[in-house]
Amino acid sequence: MMKRKGFKITLLHKSLTMLSTVAMCMLSPASAQQNNKAAKNAPLFSQFEYKGNDRVYNENPLKDDEFYTPVLQGCYPDPSITRKGDDYYLVNSSFAFFPGVPIFHSRDLVNWRQIGHVLDRTSQLKVYDSGISAGIYAPAIKYNPNNDTFYMITTQFSGGIGNMVVKTKDPEKGWSDPIKLQFEGIDPSLFFDDNGKAYVIHNDAPPKGKALYEGHRVIKIWEYDVQNDKVVPGTDKIIVDGGTDLSQKPIWIEGPHIYKKNGKYYLMCAEGGTGGWHSEVIFVSDKPDGPFIPANNNPILTQRYFPANRANKIDWTGHADLVEGPGGKYYGVFLGIRPNEKNRVTTGRETFILPVDWSGEFPVFENGLVPLKTKLKTPGGVKSLAGQNGFFPNGNFTFRDDFAKKPLDYRWIGVRGPREDFITLTKEGLKISPYKQNIKAVVSTSTLFYRQQHNTFNATVTIKYVPGSEKDLAGIVCYQRETFNYVFGLTKKGSESYLVLARTERGKTTVIGSEKVDARKPLQLQVEAKGDNYQFSYSTDKQQFKNIGGTVSGDILSTDVAGGFTGSLIGLYATAENDITP
Repeated sequence: MMKRKGFKITLLHKSLTMLSTVAMCMLSPASAQQNNKAAKNAPLFSQFEYKGNDRVYNENPLKDDEFYTPVLQGCYPDPSITRKGDDYYLVNSSFAFFPGVPIFHSRDLVNWRQIGHVLDRTSQLKVYDSGISAGIYAPAIKYNPNNDTFYMITTQFSGGIGNMVVKTKDPEKGWSDPIKLQFEGIDPSLFFDDNGKAYVIHNDAPPKGKALYEGHRVIKIWEYDVQNDKVVPGTDKIIVDGGTDLSQKPIWIEGPHIYKKNGKYYLMCAEGGTGGWHSEVIFVSDKPDGPFIPANNNPILTQRYFPANRANKIDWTGHADLVEGPGGKYYGVFLGIRPNEKNRVTTGRETFILPVDWSGEFPVFENGLVPLKTKLKTPGGVKSLAGQNGFFPNGNFTFRDDFAKKPLDYRWIGVRGPREDFITLTKEGLKISPYKQNIKAVVSTSTLFYRQQHNTFNATVTIKYVPGSEKDLAGIVCYQRETFNYVFGLTKKGSESYLVLARTERGKTTVIGSEKVDARKPLQLQVEAKGDNYQFSYSTDKQQFKNIGGTVSGDILSTDVAGGFTGSLIGLYATAENDITP
């Protein structure tokens, strides 16, 4: 456990032993699939609208030669980037989300289009009983020009898989099934040298009995057999012990990447943990297996030195990856957060980008050592088209979905299981067949999720549903994990239908408010957040909304209370195992 600047982060991903702690309430893959038959009384959802309204974007409109960072708002952490010709590809961690590892494409590093998910099949992604912050960690994508193949390497903390790699000739046409790799640790990445040799670099524990303090980790390198997709036994070597200066007891050296420039090898890593002390550091060597010498100006990216109460704060920056951009200019993608006015992190860790100055020996993130701004200058001649022509939106935007299009928008995800197992797209909207488990189960639930992407937002959906019994419930949820969430839904008590708002904190559920309603007519359900203040309301005419439960705190949707590594999700939810009584 680590505390920095008031944030408390459970460092689950630092040990493979965490697997034993997330197997509560387990279902086997077979039993999880038994609930997938269409229900006779499936709720119908339509006219979903999400609208962001963050003050920072209202006060800082874009000029023609500017774009916003983060480029991916909401829970898109641990970015990794690669390039083939004029095409750039970026991936993110996805933990227990399904499908896993969202993948984006760009030609200019400003405008990004999601082209799918790397792990979109149950043969690739086995997170059916995974804790919300287990599953897929820190994917690294790399193009190998020696064999014209893309690789994505990651650690899957579920299904007994561990470290694994998948590959493809074309990222838009699907990826292979996982190839399990025989090494321990986390955060693997690949490096393909121009002489045809290949290497895996990753975080690991020090040799048994050699850990000097809590958070002491090492970076290892292995030779990688490209023909057989495996590490070469006996080639492992520690290339960084502890971090840039072991005498200072640096913590959590991780997220390693190797780059080659002007005949030298550069190792870039995150250091300091993924919270308030997060940073990015750089080393150099004449050989890929070291010895690596740290730069004398580390860190090259961090926000840890600045006042906690600074305006429009961006924090926790690190876990970066570099790419050579248009015109030979380097850029770095990295994670960061935008906490609300109470220092809560409900939007999760997001993907930011900065230009990188590599005119000297070492790369340095431009303005990465001063308080970060929300706007950047675009590369020459590029115009921001965010939200247009299929490009991912950022800033303040509105996302609408009437569920008339097939396939379902990539921004909709499940947790622990495929969306397709419980949803049906119809002319009238989206039907969700309720599972016989509720939102508090550590299994796949019948919930379709959209990431919260702003601190100030409202989300509205129309629901047509008449619950048949007190075990039936359908509505909208705000979900950080199974033990921390809000449920706002229609259920039954006796012969009457009720809307009920319930708060679950550390697994204990409390009813905040309820009201009898006429469920024979469609209702509009709405959640509205203004920083840490959330309100849940309903309407019968799409115009006048009535609040239930007053104003409630977003504390349980933030990592400082709920722990873990994900942001808050907004879910369309149905269950046949409701335990909330109005």
